[in-house]
Amino acid sequence: MFVSVVLDPGSVESSRALVAILMQHGFKKVQRACWEHTSITEKKLLILKKDIDRVTDYYDTVRMYQYPIQGLMAITELGKKHWKRCVLRPPELIK
Repeated sequence: MFVSVVLDPGSVESSRALVAILMQHGFKKVQRACWEHTSITEKKLLILKKDIDRVTDYYDTVRMYQYPIQGLMAITELGKKHWKRCVLRPPELIK
């Protein structure tokens, strides 16, 4: 699965901790606050989310773009210490 992670840390400490975790999981930096991994498994993604949750606080925001999730694209966001997930469907599948 392809995963892109966009970071908006609330502090320098959070930023350093998040970068260390992403590097540990094999992510590559592609832009200033954007990291990508082209072949992460669902199991490793769950571990990554737990690691991210452990080092973030209320003021940090992390957004993950994941493809494919059951053939669709998903956006998962951590904001205010709460995870939310949105699965995007093509218009012809909505009904």
